[in-house]
Amino acid sequence: MTPPMIHPLADVQSKSIGDGTTIWQFVVVLPRATIGRDVNICSHCFIENDVVIGDRVTIKNGVQVWDGLRIGDDVFVGPNVTFTNDKFPRSKQHPERFLETRIDDGASIGGGAVILPGLTVGKGAMVGAGAVVTQSVPPYAIAVGSPARIIGYVENRKGSPAAAESRATFSQEPASTRVGVGEVTLHRLRLVPDMRGDLTAGEFLREIPFTPKRYFAVFNVPSVKTRGQHAHRRCHQFLLCVTGSCAVVVDDGRNREEILLDSPDKGIHLPPMVWGIQYKYSADAVLLVFASDYYDPSDYIRDYAEFTALVRS
Repeated sequence: MTPPMIHPLADVQSKSIGDGTTIWQFVVVLPRATIGRDVNICSHCFIENDVVIGDRVTIKNGVQVWDGLRIGDDVFVGPNVTFTNDKFPRSKQHPERFLETRIDDGASIGGGAVILPGLTVGKGAMVGAGAVVTQSVPPYAIAVGSPARIIGYVENRKGSPAAAESRATFSQEPASTRVGVGEVTLHRLRLVPDMRGDLTAGEFLREIPFTPKRYFAVFNVPSVKTRGQHAHRRCHQFLLCVTGSCAVVVDDGRNREEILLDSPDKGIHLPPMVWGIQYKYSADAVLLVFASDYYDPSDYIRDYAEFTALVRS
C-alpha cells in the first residue's frame, strides 16, 4: 500500500484518508471528512466535514460534497455534479442535522447532474448527464432528464434466450422457458385466434405452476412510473399484461433480465426470492397478477441491500 498523494496546492485538513488516494490541486477537505482507499479527487473540489467516501471512488473536477453525503465504494461522480443537503435553505440559518444523501456502491452520476437532498442513488444505478434527481433512484436503474425518470436498467443480458423468446411469434401450444435468472420462467399460453375474437387460456398447476389465493390488477400507470421494486420470501406470482404492454425486470441477486410482456398469451412466473420491477407501461396497459398467498406485509422485502444479503446467506 502507498500513502495518499496530496498535491501541494490542495488544502487537506482531514487525517482520515486511505492509502493510494490521490487529491489534486485546489481541493479543500475539512477536518472530519473520511475518505477511503484508492480514491481519485480531481482539482477544484470541496469536501465538507460530515462526509464519508468509500474506496475506489472517482470524483471529477468541480464537485462539492456537502455535509450528510455518504458515498459508497466504486462510485463515479462526473464533473460539476451538484449535491444538495437542505430542502429549505436560508442564509445564516442551519438545521441541527443535514439530510443524509446516499450514493450506493457502484453507482455512476453523469456530469452536471443535480441530486436533491435526502435521496438514495441505488447500487449500480446510472444517472445521466444533466439529470435533476428529485426521487430516489432504484438499484441498477438508468435515470435521465429533468425531473429524472427511469428509462432502463443496466447489465441486462441482451440476446439471451429469454429476450429472444419475448420477441417470438407464439404458436397455439403452451410452452415455457427459463430466462437465466433463478427459477424464473417465461410462459406462452394457449392462443386461439378467431374472426369473432381471439382467446387465450391457461390452466393452474399445468401452465401456471401454482394455485392462486388472490389476484390484483395494475392499470392507469403513468408511463414514467415504476412499480414493484420488491421481492417475496414465500409468495409466487404470475404476471400477464392482458392489455397493452409493460417491461418486467427480474433479478436473483446475481443475474438480471428484462422481459417485455406485450401480448395476453405471454406470462412470467416469479418464484420467491426474486426481485421484480415493472415499468415502461403503455397508456392502455393492464397488468394482471396472480399470487399464491394472501396479502402479508411481512412477506415483502422492499430493500435491495437486504434482499442481496439474504441471497448471499
